[in-house]
Amino acid sequence: MRQKLIVATNNGHKAQEIKEMLKELAVDVVTMADLNTDIEVEENGSTYAENALIKAMALRDLTDGWIIADDSGLEIDALDRAPGIYSARYLGEDTPYEIKNSMILDKLEDVEDRSARFVCSIALVFEDGSYWITVNKCEGSISHSIQGTRGFGYDPIFIPQGYADTFGVLPAEIKNTISHRAKALEALRQYCRIIMEEAYDKSI
Repeated sequence: MRQKLIVATNNGHKAQEIKEMLKELAVDVVTMADLNTDIEVEENGSTYAENALIKAMALRDLTDGWIIADDSGLEIDALDRAPGIYSARYLGEDTPYEIKNSMILDKLEDVEDRSARFVCSIALVFEDGSYWITVNKCEGSISHSIQGTRGFGYDPIFIPQGYADTFGVLPAEIKNTISHRAKALEALRQYCRIIMEEAYDKSI
């Protein structure tokens, strides 16, 4: 029996990443768009994990099945870990990321410590209200210029640790193995596999 897994996002990119990571499991990944559901959720948590759980729980009363939601952000040490959990709203929610990236580089123009990290938390909520959460990071630094057109958001100014290029330059096959979201999705995949195997063992 296949398990329905609802992704609490309207972001097709995220949904496709999740489908790809979980393709070996007996799950049917469904988005809010597939359900014709569009809700506004106030992300008023103080951590990525809290915000991910808030989004997942908000959808729980509207549908059945397992629900997953994520929250992620960029932390820059020289900016007191800003933009952090406010990454999507930083410098204005409707401000293009090209402008956001340029303004961040301006703030760091004379800064030597350019250490930073991407953080991603994924919450998985079950039909009985119980839940599981993972938080994963990708350490790196901020570049001195906008580099590349791959990825999205802050990717063109983030250089992952151990590499010389930004996520805006690196091929997707590399990013999708080392990024914060890739690590969180791998943790989700492993957890889903374990609990689904346990449920199968109990049914036979």
